[in-house]
Amino acid sequence: MRDDGTLDDPYAPSGPTTEMEEGTSAERTTAATRLRAYARDLTGRRRAQVALATGVVCCLALAAVAQVRDETAGAATRADSRASSAELAQRAEQQRASRSLDRAATPSATPSASAASADPDTTSRAPKVAPAQPTDPAPVAGLDDDQMENAEAIVRTGRKMGVPRRGLVIAVATAMQESNLYNVASGVLPESQDYPHQGIGWDHDSVGLFQQRSSSGWGPVGRLMDPEFATRQFLNALEQVPGWQQMRLTDAAQAVQVSAYPEHYQQHEWRATRVVDAIVPAGR
Repeated sequence: MRDDGTLDDPYAPSGPTTEMEEGTSAERTTAATRLRAYARDLTGRRRAQVALATGVVCCLALAAVAQVRDETAGAATRADSRASSAELAQRAEQQRASRSLDRAATPSATPSASAASADPDTTSRAPKVAPAQPTDPAPVAGLDDDQMENAEAIVRTGRKMGVPRRGLVIAVATAMQESNLYNVASGVLPESQDYPHQGIGWDHDSVGLFQQRSSSGWGPVGRLMDPEFATRQFLNALEQVPGWQQMRLTDAAQAVQVSAYPEHYQQHEWRATRVVDAIVPAGR
């Protein structure tokens, strides 16, 4: 029994025990507080780590998305570039085709499948046949090289002028009679000897293949010594004779030359015809 008359509880803890319990309780409280603080600290660290990990994941995802977009854009750009190249190539091909069509058909026409597969031998244009050119044959009809060369000069000049074959035969036959197909100068005109010549004649002032006279208005002496000029002068005069193509050779030649021996030209017709045929074959 205590002094205050209260009975002591035999089962109640004694004083020192209470103090110990109180001490132990305080220690427990402090430990719990520290434990909670550690738990909060640990939780904060974990959250920071989770946040960091989440941020890293997000960054990687964004980088991946950006890379995918870049690759997609690059692929699209390459596709566009290929498409543009293909389009340009197609346009170039169309332009080349258009240029080809300009030569084969009208610009507005589109070739059909049957036309494209047609035989080119039947659809191509017929080639233009160039007019036959005089050849350079060996001498015929008893002529030598100089005579044949002069005959060729007559025929070539007549062809350039568009004179019919009959006119070429008349011209060659006339030169056979007048100068024996030699380019002859005149002994009366020393001037004529200053030009290339193959002999000298004495028939007044007559010169050249056709023995034309400068004094009669046929032309300057130097020009008359040129076989081509002399031939032009003769053929121009021949074409002024009405109906000359239907005349006998000797009559047509005499209408131009006004010779003292009008029938002498006829004897040369067969030889002149053979020479012209050798230079320009018949049918050309």
